[in-house]
Amino acid sequence: MKNLTEHLSQYALYHRDHRNVTTHYVGIPLIIVAIFSLLSLPMFSLAGVMLTPALLLFVATAIFYFRLDLRFGLVMLVFSGSCFALATLLAAQPFAIWLSSSLLIFMAGWVLQFIGHYYEGKKPAFVDDIVGLFVGPLFVVAEIGFSLGFRKKLQHDIEQVAGKVH
Repeated sequence: MKNLTEHLSQYALYHRDHRNVTTHYVGIPLIIVAIFSLLSLPMFSLAGVMLTPALLLFVATAIFYFRLDLRFGLVMLVFSGSCFALATLLAAQPFAIWLSSSLLIFMAGWVLQFIGHYYEGKKPAFVDDIVGLFVGPLFVVAEIGFSLGFRKKLQHDIEQVAGKVH
């Protein structure tokens, strides 16, 4: 399994244009909310807890992030948890509103992604490695952290592989 630096460095190779990174700050959270919402249909109840594909995805991604790094795991738990909470509110709406809103949010998020990649001049990272779909949210959180002055050694290590954002 790749480590944190390897995952983020690989993803960063596709995201060095600041306009692309900026579109990801909005596009990725929109996509996450939409996916959690669209996967919110209940599967079954276990000990009073309604298990849904969204909840299973939330838990699986939390485990993935915690295995990479405890600090990022905690931040991603808050980030993903916030997206999950918004998705739960959306999923509580009447069916037509839930479905149309979720699909609209999903499409808006992807439009932003592709606009960013137009500026970048490169395809999205997940085209070459499907794990990029899980690394994208972590990349957004890491880039925000870097801009706030956190994890400078990690930022340096990533920039040694992918170069600086320009």
